[in-house]
Amino acid sequence: MVMTLEFERPIIELRKKITELKEYTKTTDVDLSSEISKLESRLEKLERDIYENIKPWDRVQIARLPNRPTTLDYIPYLFEDFFEVHGDRTFADDEAIVGGIAKFKGLPITIIGHQRGKDTKENIRRNFGMPHPEGYRKALRLMKQADKFKRPIICFIDTKGAYPGKEAEERGQSEAIARNLFEMAGLRVPVICIVIGEGGSGGALALGVGNRIFMLENSTYSVITPEGAAAILWKDSSLAKQAAETMKITAPDLKKLGIIDEIIPEIKGGAHRDVKGQADEIEQILKSSLQQLLKLSEEELVEDRYHRFRTIGEFTTAQEYIGVK
Repeated sequence: MVMTLEFERPIIELRKKITELKEYTKTTDVDLSSEISKLESRLEKLERDIYENIKPWDRVQIARLPNRPTTLDYIPYLFEDFFEVHGDRTFADDEAIVGGIAKFKGLPITIIGHQRGKDTKENIRRNFGMPHPEGYRKALRLMKQADKFKRPIICFIDTKGAYPGKEAEERGQSEAIARNLFEMAGLRVPVICIVIGEGGSGGALALGVGNRIFMLENSTYSVITPEGAAAILWKDSSLAKQAAETMKITAPDLKKLGIIDEIIPEIKGGAHRDVKGQADEIEQILKSSLQQLLKLSEEELVEDRYHRFRTIGEFTTAQEYIGVK
């Protein structure tokens, strides 16, 4: 089922009206083609005005949709012969992170991604996409395997954050995330990271140290949720909409700040409208990125990644930082 967001309501109502008129013309002799044509033109303009001016809070809502495509939704459209690998060889298998080996256009690659559920039962099974330490250690095991066998790594980021529960802290949540950051920085193979939904805090960053970082148009990437930021800054989580505007967590803002490399356009209305069509957009960016990165030596790949993160936040004046010329 495709869910409707508040800002889309005028579009949905107009589409419904057009459908009703078309059905009416089929059952009567009344010619309403002129009225239908005018409404379709109006719909086209309305869609353009709304979808080209989506507010940050609207993008947050799209990124959180239960039916937004996940890592496992994209894999069949992008890769061949996917073989999922389980367990961290230390404690357990964390289903909030999936990973394995596959082929992309005949090239062996390693895939790692956050995985949340589509309904309550699956969300409980996957801990709502919030990994425990064993999830990050499973990811690191796959990264080291890819490094050994010279396979490029593709990471899909989609989590509210690492699980903050007592048992996760007891098993070394902070150490597991920090270890991933450290190890990913020195990987000698291409690493491409794509934020496909929510990119929340260190839980997202633990899969986010790449040579190239991309975001789907309606995804978010932030140190904390808008609700959490509002609760800290203004002692009122209901001001989340205002926080989303202030935090600069959307793809257009992060591209402007140099945090990400490129924005991957989404299907009109969001990736959930057409998973295959969205996968085609991701495929193009993967092809071009791999073509560039596979030309680099191992030393150049490490240096490229180091330079990428060292230059984040670089500016010469306050005016340049806030975008004033």
